[in-house]
Amino acid sequence: MKNSRLVYSTDSGKMCPECNKPVAECVCKKIKSAPSGDGIIRVQREVKGRKGKTVTIISGAGDVHDNLKKLATALKRSCGSGGSVKDGIIIIQGDQRDKIVSELQRRGFKVKKAGG
Repeated sequence: MKNSRLVYSTDSGKMCPECNKPVAECVCKKIKSAPSGDGIIRVQREVKGRKGKTVTIISGAGDVHDNLKKLATALKRSCGSGGSVKDGIIIIQGDQRDKIVSELQRRGFKVKKAGG
């Protein structure tokens, strides 16, 4: 069997399919986690899939800012609304684009409004 490879081992747990090392010691995972963005945070308004509710989406902040949850908390506090962090994207309730852009610029980030 030439195509057989170890997927799981009771000694080391789950194995990486690319480097064939345990996931905890994976080398290729560290290479892939390098920032892939252009350093610009994009702020857009979205309604689609939210039952007509408007939210503000902040993307690209995960590439620039290390602690995304603290940034999200500060933005929610400055807007006076709720929100969450999912998959490296900050979601703030309501159309808060102007407040968020000014707050991020005040903190020294490069910011663009995206979408319509």
